[in-house]
This record gives sequence, structure tokens and C-alpha cells, in this order.
Amino acid sequence: MKKISIADIARELHVSKTTVSFILNGRAEEKRIGREVVERVQKFIEEVGYRPNPLAQSLRTGKSNIIALMVEDISNPFFASIARLIEDRAYKNGYKIIYCSTDNDTVKTRDLISMFRERHVDGYIIAPPEGIEEEISSLIKAKMPVVLFDRHLQNISTDLVEIDNLFSTYNATRHLIQQGFKKIAYITFSSNQSQMLARLEGYHKALEESAYKPFLKEIPFNQNDDLITAPIAAFLKKNKNLDAVFFGTNHVGTCGLMVLTDIGIKVPSDLAVVSFDDYNVFKLHSPPVTAIAQPIEAIADNVITVLLNRLNTSSQHISSQSIILKTDLNIRASSKMIKS
Repeated sequence: MKKISIADIARELHVSKTTVSFILNGRAEEKRIGREVVERVQKFIEEVGYRPNPLAQSLRTGKSNIIALMVEDISNPFFASIARLIEDRAYKNGYKIIYCSTDNDTVKTRDLISMFRERHVDGYIIAPPEGIEEEISSLIKAKMPVVLFDRHLQNISTDLVEIDNLFSTYNATRHLIQQGFKKIAYITFSSNQSQMLARLEGYHKALEESAYKPFLKEIPFNQNDDLITAPIAAFLKKNKNLDAVFFGTNHVGTCGLMVLTDIGIKVPSDLAVVSFDDYNVFKLHSPPVTAIAQPIEAIADNVITVLLNRLNTSSQHISSQSIILKTDLNIRASSKMIKS
């Protein structure tokens, strides 16, 4: 069945396409279109089930009322929780969210940004992978509102919401040192992203202050658990003298806990454990795992507030904001020294 167009409606009702367009866009009163014509058009579109073309509508109005939310992995509990909160706030303010996962893939991210530009989305919320500086700069030059979160890009000036990653890992490593642990490993994804480099720096800083040797294992980023657990297992089997391990992300942390169970390492009697990104798996684990909790509600609230302000005000002259939030270290049984 052929989709009905504005031209079809105009021809059927013997009115102009412009008149139909004004009525559909809620401008009938402004354009002084008679009530009888408005009622005829509204009755007809209801009878035939007409739905306006969103892309054509956005071209006419200059707004799609759609926001693009681009994260590393939408199935990750951290990003999923933030996305849910952002979606709720956006919807209450008349916007819909389109989600996507970049998988930290530069080429995929470029393709996604290109698709969103073609669809005329109104604004972007991005946890950026490496190598998309040119695309972000192009959006900013086109006066598109862009809010980066979780990590930033060097030499890109736009609104930013992130946490104090360096202090977070420094503080957690200091906690392990204060408990009496000396051989503390840090297992994380290999990455040049700003948040990952800051976390690594915080770990090194705490060890240097106590003149302790670092034990670092960096794993290539992957969503496949088998490709994460295998190198963790090999590293732990090779370094049997460790007394504590710090996992740099929640995904690495959950894979690490599986490895510890598989190879029979007991927590915390054999090995103390701390992880970044607290969530239910860590709370329910036996023993419960000490973890750094990001302020998810505050991150989501700041991200969408900043973007809505950009969308709903003429704020091009306002300088970009950089919002840095604090984390909490939730200390549980996994990181406590057991006295012999």
C-alpha cells in the first residue's frame, strides 16, 4: 500500500500543500487557517492513519527532537544505567534517545556519527574512542551540541563530564597498602584513552610513595570473555607471589573473579581484590568485593542537563564546561588483610 503524502492529502481535500503542512506542524492559528479546514485535515489524517516523515519534518523545522547517545558498550552495567537515566530526563523534555555501541572502534564510530548527521539529530552525547577528533571538531564547527563523558579527547574543547580517575585508583591502591598488602597487581585493558591512562597513573603514584614494585597486566580490549580470562589466568599463574589485585574496569573485574574461582585462589586469604565500577555482581560475590563506585546518577544528570541547556538556549557564546565528579570507595571483605 502506497504511503500517503502531504500532496495526497492536499489533493484529496482541495487545499494547498502549504496549508496541510502548517496544520500538521501546529501553526494553523498563527497562519489564520480556518477552523473548518483544520478539522477537515485532522479528521482525514486520522481516518487514513497518516504519519509524517520524521526526516522531512526535521528538514522543515530544523529539529528532529532526537539525541544520539554513543557509548562503548550499551550492555555494560555502567553505561546501561547512565543511558536509562538520560533517556528518562530527555523524554520528559521532549527528546528521544538513539543508543549505539562503538565497541571502542574508531571506524565504526565515524560511520555512526555520519549516520546520525544524515538523520539530523539535534545533539550528541559521546563516550569517545580514540581517533575521532576530526569528526567531533566537525560537529562543533557545525554548531552541533556535543557533550563528552567518561573520557575526553586532547585538544577538543567541548562540554565534558567525567570523574577523578587518577585519585580514584590512587585512593583504592592506598587502601590496599594501608591494609598491609605490598605486592599489588593492576590488571586492565590496554588503552590510551584519557580515563584509562589516569587510572594507571593513580595506581603507579600510590606504589611509588611506598616504594613498592608495580605488577601490571594490560589486556587488548575485547568483548569476548575468553579473550580476557585467558591472559588473566596466565598472569596470575606466573605471579604466584602477589598478595592483592586491582581490576581496572568492571568487565575485567568480573572476568578476573571467574579466573580466581577456576584456579582455586581464595579471596582474600590468598589474594585481596579491588575493582573499578561497583555494581551488583561485586556486592553479591562471596566475599563481597571492594569497588570504586562512580556517581552514576550525578553523571547522567550533569550530562543531560548540559546538553538540554545547549539545545534550548542560544548558548553558542557560552564557553564549554568541564565537570569533574568524585567517586566512593566501597570497602568490603575482599580487600581486608586476614591476620594469621
